[in-house]
Amino acid sequence: MSIPTLVTRLPQVGTTVFTQMSQLALEHGAVNLGQGFPDFACDPKLVDLVSEAMRAGHNQYAPMTGVPALREAIAAKIAATYGHRYDPATEITVTVGASQAIQSAILAVVHPGDEVIVIEPAYDCYAPAVALAGGVVVPVAMLVDENGYSVPWDAVRAAVTPRTRMIVVNTPHNPTGTILRQHDLDALAAIVDGSQILVLSDEVYEHMVYEGEPHASVSRHPVLAERAFVVSSFGKAFHVTGWKVGHVAAPAALTAEFRKVHQYNVFSVATPMQHAIAAYLQDPAPWCDLPAFYQAKRDLFRAGLAGSRFTLLPSDGTYFQCVRYDAISDLSEVAFAKWLTSQIKVAAIPVSVFYSQPTESKIVRFCFAKKDETLQLALERLARL
Repeated sequence: MSIPTLVTRLPQVGTTVFTQMSQLALEHGAVNLGQGFPDFACDPKLVDLVSEAMRAGHNQYAPMTGVPALREAIAAKIAATYGHRYDPATEITVTVGASQAIQSAILAVVHPGDEVIVIEPAYDCYAPAVALAGGVVVPVAMLVDENGYSVPWDAVRAAVTPRTRMIVVNTPHNPTGTILRQHDLDALAAIVDGSQILVLSDEVYEHMVYEGEPHASVSRHPVLAERAFVVSSFGKAFHVTGWKVGHVAAPAALTAEFRKVHQYNVFSVATPMQHAIAAYLQDPAPWCDLPAFYQAKRDLFRAGLAGSRFTLLPSDGTYFQCVRYDAISDLSEVAFAKWLTSQIKVAAIPVSVFYSQPTESKIVRFCFAKKDETLQLALERLARL
């Protein structure tokens, strides 16, 4: 018996660091602050709404574009929050989480040889999607100092060539906890205005921005909104990451191309979840209260590390806290994360894995989307350092 020889489409891809660190955490009984998902339950009302939708018979395929009530609720939410009105019929599509939205958007518009500028450190699903489309990733590294991370827009502009098809941005930013502000949107708009360059904006943490700052959604900016796929996720906002329900908002012409890929990629998304979320969105309190909810957890975690030898970087958004550990160890980020997991019993993620080329900054990322008692246990262990 012989197996045909395979040539991989993704030669650089192996088991993700998230899987590796979670397995290591399990083996050593460590508190897992590595993977970015809550260890607490969602609102029971949301579970009840799913049950009601199932009992009401919403158990067959949903429309390819998404349940109309949900698309209308998404459009209304974006208009009320960011002031931009998308047509729910032609400009909003419900997706299987944000990752599918990102991959489908890239496959829809990136052709072989096209260049895609990716700002690093970057979430790990961007580059494989570009590779599958036959595109070329052009990485631009963020600057990092005692004030945290920032995007060097001059370097982004310098990376643009006649082959640049897309720029990928992510705000609030995973893994750094950085947020873009109005001046960042203006800088990005100045780069793409009058060009054929599209924008993909990953905004899954849109409702986790702190200190009363507004989320600088690309949909707020007229120049950017007219050329952008704006992606978000209900899994992050409503503590239901396992449901894998997201959405993409884009002008009609971009949405038409997106849907060509979407319909042959997944076709449709879990029907009862869509009906439940549509009903849940009628009350704005769950997402309006989210910044205060997660800021309290962030502040608890930061206060617990204040007396340690970790240097805390700003966490203006997301549910991640990056720390510099150079006062504790000379180990590489991957080695330090493994040591932290096996010896101190707290799992973290090395930021170096979010770069296309090895980049060491002596920084690791913790996730504070956990029960307070989980965070307290982790802090007790980290206090040893």
